[in-house]
This record gives sequence, structure tokens and C-alpha cells, in this order.
Amino acid sequence: MLNPHGDHAAMFDFDTPLALANRSHSMKWARYAGRDVLPMWVADMDFAAPPAVTAALHEAVSFGLFTYSVSPDSLTEAVLDHLARSYRWQVEPDWLVWLPGLVCGINLAVRAATEPGDGVFAATPVYPPFLSAPGLAERRLERADLVRGATRWEWDFDAVNAALARSRLWLLCHPHNPVGRAWDADELARIADLVVRHDVLVCSDEIHCGLVLDPAKRHVPLAALNPDIARRSITLMAPSKTFNIPGLGAAFAVIPDAGLRRRFARVMAGIVPHVNMLGLIAMEAAFREGEPWRLALIDYLAQNARQVAQTIAALPGVKMTPVEATYLAWIDCREHGLAHPAPHFEAAGLGLSDGRDFGAPGFVRLNFGCPRSTLDEGLARFARALSA
Repeated sequence: MLNPHGDHAAMFDFDTPLALANRSHSMKWARYAGRDVLPMWVADMDFAAPPAVTAALHEAVSFGLFTYSVSPDSLTEAVLDHLARSYRWQVEPDWLVWLPGLVCGINLAVRAATEPGDGVFAATPVYPPFLSAPGLAERRLERADLVRGATRWEWDFDAVNAALARSRLWLLCHPHNPVGRAWDADELARIADLVVRHDVLVCSDEIHCGLVLDPAKRHVPLAALNPDIARRSITLMAPSKTFNIPGLGAAFAVIPDAGLRRRFARVMAGIVPHVNMLGLIAMEAAFREGEPWRLALIDYLAQNARQVAQTIAALPGVKMTPVEATYLAWIDCREHGLAHPAPHFEAAGLGLSDGRDFGAPGFVRLNFGCPRSTLDEGLARFARALSA
């Protein structure tokens, strides 16, 4: 029985490190193969996937037939049930568009929702594909910076308002990577108001929606606010971050407006492959049976987040705000005069993501989705790098 304080983490083993360093197919670990560099950069976790997911995959592999795949009705049912149960969002089956990944979805959204030369708005710092997708499609990137307050990163809505006047599409990160915000009800209401006021479309990347670290809070999809926002929206979701199965390449878009959905499908035609069979199987298993594991994960990540925040607070010349969602800490190193700090940390044995890729030189992103022993070592290396 779970204790009354919600200690789900005891049900699963997140403490035992996996033998990832010897797995040449792991992008995260292969980057530093043969070097004493602990990888805490790319956004996947060092935990085994939920037992329900691995069991479903074992069964599929044992069957031995790896055919061209379609999404079965049972998967659609599992996704709709998950959205209704987790986010109180009622979605129609024909709103779903299956995708092999979220980055693909961001680029498709830019092409489906805009024309060459149109402005596409993103608030920085932000996940790098938000910054590259407009240029790849011959669109114009419009930016406004988020502002770090005393306890959290916040919107500069005046700057957003000005940027949207020159834009046709808003690329929204919700929850936010890398600053770790879970946007609150007032912020979402202001976002929705600006979308309507400027008559723009919005692509909301909600891949981290299952990783809100406060169990008393619930993620609210932007498109669930009201029908007017829904018809202007492309919502991108996947089980890959929450259930640590990014390599299986399975995601989906929710597009309520039929016309926008047709444009999205036309852009996909002949270019975007079908989702692979194992990815679809893993998605269904995660949404149907993965909730106990997810709750345990949230308990574990919340403890890791507190440890990171306490460590950073005790170190000179670095700052961060509390992480509300994701397993990513966004750390300001500018007082140390490091315009590109990632190479400095690599030299000290720690692989981090460099803030310049997110539009914010002088910052680093640290992935704390790992066993506590790995985190202890990573934070020790972080401190040693600062003292060097």
C-alpha cells in the first residue's frame, strides 16, 4: 500500500544505474565514448521504461513479424482515454494525426500554418528546433525573451504582443523546455487572448505534459481552454519523455480544425513515414498501464529537482529557479564569464547542453532524470568545474 504522503517511488527501482555507457546506440552516452565525461545533456532519462511497456514490446518481438503498421482502434481509444483521464480533455478520434516524432511535428506545423515569408513567433530561451524550423521553411523567426523573476521565469507579454503583430504562428512550449515552467491558468488565459487578438495559429508542444512535478497541479492543454483556441491549434504530444521511450519514435498531433488538419496532412504526404509498429505498441501500453510507474517517477524526479536546486543555491556565481515540470535544470553561469560554458564543463568531466543552442548564451541545461548516484556525481563535477 502507498503511504499517505504519496511515496510511489518505492514501488519501482530508479536507483540502480543501467549499463548505458557500454551501449553504442545511445546518443546520450556515445557522444563521450572513451572519455571520462558524464552525460547529462540530451533529454532522455537513464531509467528503464515501465515494465508494462517492455512486456508489450517483448511480446511483439517474440511474435517476430515486423510489418508495415497502422494505428489500431485500441490505440486511438487508449490515447483518448488518457487525454480525458489525465487532462480532462475530450478529443474526437479524427482529430488525431500520428507522427514519428515531435521535431517532425514542429516543422510540419510551420509549413502547414504559414506561407513563405510569414513570421513565426517563439519565446527564448527555447528548445532549439523552435528556432530552426522557421528558417528551414523560409519563414521569418520572431523572438521575445522570457524574463527570469525572483522565483520563476515569466512572460514579457508586451514584447510578445509586439512580436505577434508580425507573426502568423506561435510556437508555444508548454510545459517549457528549458526553463522548467508549467504555465499557470492566468498565463494560459493571456496566451489565449493574444492568439485570438492577433488572429494567429498556435502550435503547442506539450511533450512534457506528464512531467509536472507538483502532484497537486494538473497540466491543462492550451486547446482545451475553449473552442476558439481549439480551432486555431495544433497540439503535439508523445509518451516519449514521460515514459522514457524516445528512441521508439511515436507521437501524435491533435488538430481539431478540419481545414488545418488537411493542410497538415498535405505537407506530410510523401515525406513523413508511418510510425513504426513497436512505437505504436509502446505508446498504447504506456497510456493504458504506465500510470503507477509515472507517479513513482514524479516522486523520484521531484526529489532530484530539490537536490539540484539546493546544490546550485550553495555554489558561487550560478543561479536557477525551481523546476516545476520536466527533468531539466536551466542554470545561469554568466557571472563566471563563460559565453559558451558547455566546453568548460566537458573539460571537467560533465556533458551539459549549451545555452547558445536555446538562444541564451551563458546558460547550461542539466538533465537530472537519472539515478541518485549519477546525480550526486554530476553535481560534484559541476562544483569542481566552477572551482577550476
